[in-house]
Amino acid sequence: MTFSFKRMNAIFQKDWKDLYKNSYILFTLAIPLAFAALLGRIGEDDSTMQSMPITLAFVIAGVFVQAAMIAEEKEKNTLRGLLLSPASTTEILIGKSALSLLMTVVVIIGSIILSDFQVENVAWFAILIIINLIFYISMGTILGLLSRTVMETTIIGMPVMLIFGLTPMFVSIIENKAILKLINFLPSERFSAAWSAIASGKGFADIGTHIVILLIWAIASLILTFIIYGKRQFDK
Repeated sequence: MTFSFKRMNAIFQKDWKDLYKNSYILFTLAIPLAFAALLGRIGEDDSTMQSMPITLAFVIAGVFVQAAMIAEEKEKNTLRGLLLSPASTTEILIGKSALSLLMTVVVIIGSIILSDFQVENVAWFAILIIINLIFYISMGTILGLLSRTVMETTIIGMPVMLIFGLTPMFVSIIENKAILKLINFLPSERFSAAWSAIASGKGFADIGTHIVILLIWAIASLILTFIIYGKRQFDK
């Protein structure tokens, strides 16, 4: 089956119309923006804190919003029809992810403006954003497929927020070396480290390792998404 932009766009348009009716999602999207505005107001210049609104945008817009939209389809019993429709796996996953991706990018741009952060190297920053988008939206898709209701996405999504979103805030108070080593490989920590390197004017030699590890996370999450989607497609 050939890829159909028309089928993918139809899925995106449906999600776009549903977004206006969902006050929960619209309110959720405002959280990273509020945090960014607060940091901008107090003039925070710590690189770890500067990256937090963007990390929150990934977790909240990329994970929670994506999971909520997919779980809502399940609640309305419309996801089954979508899974069994002529649309291919790629068309459905891209179509269902397009709105979350767009919203995440908008929130990230808004966070940068509100917090008055300066992006030193736009090219490297864009690469980091793209890789993280793949990972976090894949995680949101996985949570949505595993959840039975929208409320359940919030419950099972909290550990995701703590682990992949808020960890950089607590690194300084953790003393266990084994835990610190594990945290060091988390996407949020690698993004924060790469952000610090970019803010210091460093190049690929200093951020290359971070990018490679982020790529591994992104590819692994994408593969897992296709596997779980395939299982849900044939579940009885």
